[in-house]
Amino acid sequence: MTLPHDRSRLLVDNGVPTKIFSQSIDRWIETMLADDVSEYDVFDNLVKAKVIAKESGIICGQFVINRLLDNHASNCSYHWNINEGDSVKENEYILQINGKSSEILKVERVMLNLLGRLSGISTTTSEWISVTNDIQLACTRKTEWGILDKWAVHIGGGLTHRLYRSDALMLKENDFASVRKIGGDQNEAIKELVSNIDLEKDSNFTIVEVQNIDEAVLATKTWSEKQKNNSTTDSVVLLLDNMGPLNAKIVGTELEKLDLRKWCILEGSGGITKDNVAEWSVSGVDLISTSAINRGVKSLDISLIIEGGV
Repeated sequence: MTLPHDRSRLLVDNGVPTKIFSQSIDRWIETMLADDVSEYDVFDNLVKAKVIAKESGIICGQFVINRLLDNHASNCSYHWNINEGDSVKENEYILQINGKSSEILKVERVMLNLLGRLSGISTTTSEWISVTNDIQLACTRKTEWGILDKWAVHIGGGLTHRLYRSDALMLKENDFASVRKIGGDQNEAIKELVSNIDLEKDSNFTIVEVQNIDEAVLATKTWSEKQKNNSTTDSVVLLLDNMGPLNAKIVGTELEKLDLRKWCILEGSGGITKDNVAEWSVSGVDLISTSAINRGVKSLDISLIIEGGV
């Protein structure tokens, strides 16, 4: 099944970062350089430097590092020894930079921070996918570095999910609470919000968070009626919040009985760890999502070594 959760095409088009991605990259670079308060070094020799992986992993961040070097070390030349998403071994060299030592050292720490963190996310994502038993894996909008995290998840083989708040409509508990009177019925709020979705704008990718089987059935039935009235056949994403694989299976079975399963994509989320992710293989969901593949992830250990003058 092709899922709407893959938004990578909005980040890179024909091998070139889009405006959205480029602007995000530049914001992070400028902030990090400003915080680093790097002064020019006393020595300004022409040198050769190599960026080296100190441990094995999957490299991510070429677009980011290219913009950093092009915009802030413009007198340097550089050559990548690997491609984006390639696996590297311990002590394998990733990137060679030739130029003034002052420019290289000015961007060194920011470069290593960016490359190490993004490669850590792509490596972690790949490790998770290796034990998911072929269930597709997505991150969430709980990120530490925003769109950069999303790209790293993509490079590791995961799905980006929505890139930012307005990228796709997502109706969650607080959205329902905002239209529900105190003490009011949750189901009425779900039906009201789903009934009022603008299909011209949001039919292709809408997520509705549900807490139990009744909410799942109601949301899907309301959505299917809207689709039929609009003569369209798009599926709604049901975010099965903290239900676990067994309850998710029950939801899917009930939707099948009611001939509603074809109108929804089931997304399992909440409480998923690398240790229990394989349990979702019997859940019947179309994908699982977690912030654990990009939040609090160990950076890949990467160093820069100046080898001498050129």
